[in-house]
Amino acid sequence: MNQKKIWIDIEQPKTAIMFHSLIKRFEDEGVELLVTARDYDSTYQILDDFGTHYRRIGKHGGEKLEDKLETYINRLKDLFPLIKTFSPDYFVTFLSIEGTRIAYGLQIPSIGMNDEPRNEPVCKLLHPFLDNIITPECIPIEDYIRLYADPNKIIRYNGLDEIAWLSEYDPDPRILDNYGLEKGKFVLIRSEPAYASYFIDKLKPDETLISEFLPSIYKEFPNHKYLLLVRSKKQEDFLLKRLEGFKQNKNIIITQYLPNIVDLCFYGALIISGGGTIVRESSLMNVPSIEFFPGESAPQEIFLIKNGFPIEHIRNTEEIIERAIAILTQGPLPERFKLSSFKEKIRQFENPIDICFNFVKNRLNKVE
Repeated sequence: MNQKKIWIDIEQPKTAIMFHSLIKRFEDEGVELLVTARDYDSTYQILDDFGTHYRRIGKHGGEKLEDKLETYINRLKDLFPLIKTFSPDYFVTFLSIEGTRIAYGLQIPSIGMNDEPRNEPVCKLLHPFLDNIITPECIPIEDYIRLYADPNKIIRYNGLDEIAWLSEYDPDPRILDNYGLEKGKFVLIRSEPAYASYFIDKLKPDETLISEFLPSIYKEFPNHKYLLLVRSKKQEDFLLKRLEGFKQNKNIIITQYLPNIVDLCFYGALIISGGGTIVRESSLMNVPSIEFFPGESAPQEIFLIKNGFPIEHIRNTEEIIERAIAILTQGPLPERFKLSSFKEKIRQFENPIDICFNFVKNRLNKVE
């Protein structure tokens, strides 16, 4: 692929993590890369930590649909002249609406990954314009077709998106010293993706249910540390107000960003999240995980449960407290912190990055 040009647009933290190895593989092939990214959550910080060369363009639209539309229009305007000048041979994305629309308009071949058909507004704007979509087999193909995807353009694989980075992952114990942590003696808690379009009607964007279950868990295990990872300044302010009695407590940390989050998952005693990505990756590493997303269980969680990974979807606050206390009381199993405890298990599944890389490479070689 020497002298070929590929444009990658990164619109969220998960994409920044997932595409890290893909970017490196394209670079190793001599590809000229243009990476653009949107300001949303910790996306920029993750890319900076990886040392990725990228262009900062646009931002997330927030909770209001009209604001989402305005930022979409503004980002299109900023991206268009850059992409027209760069003139890529291929476009790769996860769920970038602006990138997909520009690729379609400039007739740039495109491929996307999508494990979230619950995100209906975004899917309806993406599926008709992408040339190919890579999707996990565990998610019914009908979920994509219903949202305007052409079944002949869908590429299926046996696995989950999170395997993309966990298959190459090696834990770094230095993260424990950086935060004064002891392995198996801390809990990582992630707030809900309240700004996501599929979440707007479920919870106010500045709120999180963490304040309802954390105090009771802390009461039983006051010597554990609790890392509360929120998605916005509004959520952080909300938690600081609701947990005012814990402000001076050194064992409770509230932050919008944590570097090397996979390491924190690996060494944690328990991971609790209102979104799916963190608990999927933690459960794939055999870490006890609780998701409290207030909707139906996603097919990915059902897939993990069927394959024996330790993940539970609990919506009731009292049940979250009860289950968390039980897990922390039991403590980590003897084999928990061995790489072999999860590496061998995930090797039986496919890596979507391999599929994407090989597909794009084959297509570009055919052009020659």
